[in-house]
Amino acid sequence: MADRPKFLDDLAGMAGGALSALTGMREEVEAMVRARIDEAMRRLDVVRREELDAVAEMAANARAGQEAAEAKLADIAARLAALEHPPVPAPVSSPAGFEGGGGLG
Repeated sequence: MADRPKFLDDLAGMAGGALSALTGMREEVEAMVRARIDEAMRRLDVVRREELDAVAEMAANARAGQEAAEAKLADIAARLAALEHPPVPAPVSSPAGFEGGGGLG
């Protein structure tokens, strides 16, 4: 097999260098676009999705805690009401044939 001409080696080297340069430029452009978008979001006072999800999770936890506290408060209120107003016992009936004032004489 014959050696490749120097021209093809030079061309391959230039293509590789150009590809590296384009890759670097693409990364730079992406970074600049990302920075511009972040800046625009800050100016518009827009929140990121991660921040919104975190706040939504905190709100859900707070709501669950509030519901648990309300249930506990209702239970305590019911127990307090039962202590303040105990149920009246049913009257005791006297045995059959034992009617009267209960006096001895």
